[in-house]
Amino acid sequence: MSRRPLAVTMGEPAGIGPELAAMAWKSVSDSANSAFYCLCDPAFLRARLKTAGIPAAVVEIATPDDAVDAFADGLPVLPLENPVLSGKAGAPDTADADAVLESIERAVSDVVAGRAGAVVTAPVQKETLYDAGFAFPGHTEFLGDLARRNGLPARPVMMIASDDLRVVPVTVHVPVSAVPGLLSTGLIVETGEIVAEELARKFGIAAPRIAVSGLNPHAGEGGRLGTEDSTVIAPAIERLRRAGVDGVGPLPADTMFHAEARTAYDAALCMYHDQALVPIKTIAFDRAVNVTLGLPFVRTSPDHGTALSLAGKGTARPASFIAAIRMAARMAAQTAARTADGVGGRIPAPAR
Repeated sequence: MSRRPLAVTMGEPAGIGPELAAMAWKSVSDSANSAFYCLCDPAFLRARLKTAGIPAAVVEIATPDDAVDAFADGLPVLPLENPVLSGKAGAPDTADADAVLESIERAVSDVVAGRAGAVVTAPVQKETLYDAGFAFPGHTEFLGDLARRNGLPARPVMMIASDDLRVVPVTVHVPVSAVPGLLSTGLIVETGEIVAEELARKFGIAAPRIAVSGLNPHAGEGGRLGTEDSTVIAPAIERLRRAGVDGVGPLPADTMFHAEARTAYDAALCMYHDQALVPIKTIAFDRAVNVTLGLPFVRTSPDHGTALSLAGKGTARPASFIAAIRMAARMAAQTAARTADGVGGRIPAPAR
C-alpha cells in the first residue's frame, strides 16, 4: 500500500477516545485506505477495552510502517514512553498529562517526517491539562505551535465539515459581546484566503465557492440593524474577490443553510461560533468532523468532547470518530496527489 497510515492520538485516557479508536478500527478494518495506528499505552488500552467489553485485539508495533500489515489483525498501537498512570474511566488525573501530550507530539512528528499521512486527534480534557501546566488555550493552538517548532508555517483555522455542509467561524471561543470588536476586514480576508487555499489543496475543490455571512440580522438591513456588515464584512469580500477567491455576501445567516442554499457554495464563512456550529450540528450532529485548516499537515478530530460519563461503558457512539478517520484518509490522499503533481500549498501571510 502506497498510502501512509494515519496517526491517531490517545486523547484523555479517562474519556471515550481510547474506546472509540477500537470501535473505529472494527468499522474500517477492511479498508487498507483508512489504516491507522494509535499512540497509546498498550497495557492501559487492553485493560480499558476489557472493562468496556469491546472485543478488539491490541497489536503493538515498533514503527508506523508496521501499522498497515498489522491492521487486519487488530488495532495497531505504538507505545508511548510515558505510561498512563491513572486512566480511571470518568476521572481525569493530571498524572496522565505527560502521556496525553506525548501522544499528540509524536503524532505530529510522525506526519511531519512522512511516517504518517495525517493526524486524527481524540478529545482531550483541557481543564486537566491546564492544572498540569499546559500553556495553550486549546488543542488546536498546541498543534500550531508544534508545526512552528518544526520550522513550518501555521495559522490554524477551525472548520466543522460533513458531507452536507462545511462551516468556518471567523471568531471562535469568545463571548458574543466581544465579536463586533474582534472582527476586522483583515481577519476575514486572512481566514477566507486560508479556507479557499485549503479547500483546493486538501479537499480537491479546484475553484472553491465561499458564502460569507453577515453579522447582524438580515445582514444589517442596509445599516438599520448594524453597520459592521457594510463597513467591515463587505470590504473583506471585495478584497477576497480581487485576490481571486470566489466569495459572495454578506448574506443573512438565517437563509444560508437550507438545502437549496447549500448547493451554491463549498463552505460558509461565519462571523462567530454559534452562527457556524448550530446549523451543522443540527444537520449532521453524529457525522460532523472538526478539521483544522492552515496547518502544514492534515488534522481531523471528532466533533465532540471526552464524554467522561460514558467512558468505560462501551456505549459511546463512534460515528463522528469514524467520519474523522475517513475524512483524514481522503484529505491525506488528496494532499499527496497534489504534491506529487507539483501543486503546492501556502499559508497566506496575515492580512492587514
